[in-house]
Amino acid sequence: MKIAILGAGYGGMAAAFDLLRAGQDVTVFESAEAAGGLAAGFKAPGWDWSVERFYHHWFQSDAHMLKLMDDLGLRHKMLFPRPKTVMYHRGKFYPFDSIPAALLYPGLGWGVNKIRFGLVGLYLRLTNNWQPLEQTTVEAWMRKWAGDSVYREMWEPMLVGKFGERYAQQVNMAWMWARLHARTTRLGTYQGGFQAFSDDFAAHLRGLGGKILFSTPVTALQSEADGSWTVRSAAGDQRFDRVLSTTSPGWMARLAPQLPEDYLKGLLELKHLGAVVMVLALRRQLSPQGYYWYNLPKSAGFPYLALVEHTNFVSPEHFGGDHILYMGDYLETDHAYFQMSQEELLERFLPSLARINPDFQPDWVRQSWLFRTPYAQPVPLLNHSRHIPAVRTPLAGLYFASMSQVYPWDRGTNFAVEIGRRAAEMILTDGQA
Repeated sequence: MKIAILGAGYGGMAAAFDLLRAGQDVTVFESAEAAGGLAAGFKAPGWDWSVERFYHHWFQSDAHMLKLMDDLGLRHKMLFPRPKTVMYHRGKFYPFDSIPAALLYPGLGWGVNKIRFGLVGLYLRLTNNWQPLEQTTVEAWMRKWAGDSVYREMWEPMLVGKFGERYAQQVNMAWMWARLHARTTRLGTYQGGFQAFSDDFAAHLRGLGGKILFSTPVTALQSEADGSWTVRSAAGDQRFDRVLSTTSPGWMARLAPQLPEDYLKGLLELKHLGAVVMVLALRRQLSPQGYYWYNLPKSAGFPYLALVEHTNFVSPEHFGGDHILYMGDYLETDHAYFQMSQEELLERFLPSLARINPDFQPDWVRQSWLFRTPYAQPVPLLNHSRHIPAVRTPLAGLYFASMSQVYPWDRGTNFAVEIGRRAAEMILTDGQA
């Protein structure tokens, strides 16, 4: 079969990999100049490694990514350092990256609160029965089982930070189950950065005979009378037997308006947030304690959700001695941060760094970069599984696989690989029918 894949992110490339190995003729269309999707990176002069535009890491439990690495013969290039994660409480930061650290965290108080916190965490790690959890919200479930105090101190700040005031009380408990059930405190990356992996992956696909068209956005999909599909792009109109789109739901709806009304309605009603991330190259280390990830409650007055000192995870030697810092947030696309200039955001963000290190001075900043995307975090509401669009669309030969469909799991490259490979299996199975 002649197959088109829209998007050279991890989902699209994972699908292309399996299809090519099955002997299919695959062309990948990518609007950007390089592979990687939301995990793509950039490299400044003097850097040996790339830095992701939107911070990324793997978890040691990411089985789909580990399996793909084995299949590609690249597992030896994965690295799993042990970075330090901290939580904010009353003006100070406390380690929160292990069970002993969590038990010592003062924000939970003492006695029964810590016991309930521990029992809830243990239950969610052990149970696989997530379906009943999507029928209630995180707020209702956690208040009942972990207690009001633990909810207010631990989970409410995370929800407000992640989903904003609008959605924080509406997110279903299955989403929280997935985060606590599958994630580990040990985090991973790739030698050279995620862009190095994306480039290695793309080269492997080309070695299998795949075609990847960069800087080639697709503008329309048209079904033909003979069952084939026309893909309209900057490379001209091309015919394919099958098309797999790994774009956002909104863009999928624009590409294929001939989809049935109920499927289009499902695509357009999916909720999601965008992301705004500023990356700094500092002349000095910000965190003297070597902290990697700072969880920052919005109520503490920080102008972003997460502060990540990347070079406390991997060495600054890979970046010409620069210390790499991320400041990021998930926001609705009408938020002011999507309209502000880079200079305005830098002026907004920099004063907060003195709260991390009182010695910080603006002249520590050697260079800055700003990245924004309107589609970064799906919002799972009650009974979300009933509203997920099928990978097989109602139109024969057209498939859709996005991070909005990996539920109950949260977005991430591991689950992008899983859904991409699942879509490829569907395409192959349908092709034999």
